[in-house]
Amino acid sequence: MPRLRRRSAGRRRLAPATAMLATALLCAGCQALPTDPTSAKNTAPTTIRVPSQAATINAALDRSRPGDLVLVSPGVYHESVRIRTERVILRGTDRGAVVIDGQGRRANGVTVTAPGVSVENLTVRNHLLNGVLVTGMSDGSGGLARGSDGYRHLDPAEFPPLKGFRVRYVTAHANGLYGIYAFNAQHGVLEHNHASGSADSGLYVGQCKPCHILVRDNVSEHNAIGYEGTNASGPIWVLRNRFSGNRVGLTVNSDYLEAYVPQQGGTIAGNLIADNADPATPEQADGAFGIGIGIAGGQRNQLLRNRITGNPRAGIELASNEDLAPRENRLRENTLTGNGVDVAYRASVRAPGRGNCLDGNTLSSTLPADLEAVAACPDGQPEAAGPSPRTDPAPPGIPFLDVAPPPDQPQLPDAATAHASPVDGLPGPVDPDRVPLPGTDLFADRSRPTTAAR
Repeated sequence: MPRLRRRSAGRRRLAPATAMLATALLCAGCQALPTDPTSAKNTAPTTIRVPSQAATINAALDRSRPGDLVLVSPGVYHESVRIRTERVILRGTDRGAVVIDGQGRRANGVTVTAPGVSVENLTVRNHLLNGVLVTGMSDGSGGLARGSDGYRHLDPAEFPPLKGFRVRYVTAHANGLYGIYAFNAQHGVLEHNHASGSADSGLYVGQCKPCHILVRDNVSEHNAIGYEGTNASGPIWVLRNRFSGNRVGLTVNSDYLEAYVPQQGGTIAGNLIADNADPATPEQADGAFGIGIGIAGGQRNQLLRNRITGNPRAGIELASNEDLAPRENRLRENTLTGNGVDVAYRASVRAPGRGNCLDGNTLSSTLPADLEAVAACPDGQPEAAGPSPRTDPAPPGIPFLDVAPPPDQPQLPDAATAHASPVDGLPGPVDPDRVPLPGTDLFADRSRPTTAAR
């Protein structure tokens, strides 16, 4: 499998730390609003309404206190939103009509650097970097960390992970790096979101160990990659999502460019991963195309009851990244149909994998052909390299700003009237054994049809 690097909005790579520094420099529209003089007497959480009580979203956030709800009415807001106050809820009253628009000029839609924050029921579009960024890369004042020269390993004592976040019912469209991006963060949930038109991945979780993150009930389509998890180690669960019509559906990677190598212990269950071969998408940085699930140097991951179909290069591909080998990954009870090859083992001679196993899958082809026999559970395959990967060129892509918008998406129930729900104890109990094999119609009503290339 080609090495799946992160990329910038153009053809050049842009490191996450550099991207976050750029966010700080490009942040615009941050307008302060004087504090209500009566607020000191009222310590109970309150609702601040935009624009009736605060002219801009940032103005409302500047006067918010822990536990407050910033409730945004329909409109197109041209500002880069920064959330520095812990336990604040940012919510739109209408998911499709409350729009934070970067106009192809601003870096990020929403940047969260405080714990316990929830972002919900709104749209973020047309940003040069990310739609929503949640990160522990913060200095003492809540601003983004300075002095980084790119992908350097972060000292957890200097930059401890942000703990506690939720992003739900958010539509992230046409953003130049990631749609929704959780980096150096723990104890969070990404749910009921839609991500499309991202020049890297629609959803991204990176650099957390242990993550304690749940990614469920999302649709990520027409991106370079649907979901990417780099150095994101368990417990982390990716459950009941639709990853379709991307260039690559889902990747799990170990990479020296981020801290906490190697990636280990993720659970990927009950997802529909289909038709990831849409040329009307941004190009993937390394030219990958037509792959359902790619594991590059990941270890001890479980792939359970996923439906993987219509991916012309491979349904599942196990590969190495530099000297990081795929090891002890378990593929159980998955259904694979209509792929170029259902499961391909392509570990390198430099980093041969071992202990990967297959059990109870429905499939018709593997590479090598005897993979099911030599990689039977529980022991898995002995240490070995795999066949060299095929290198068919990918079709040219399109600019991220040209990707067509998604259909209307479900609303957060009672968004205009519901009380703020605190972000406590996330992600809560998770039982992947209760997640069934999905049908081919999983979240089809939230999806835009794919133009597949074969």
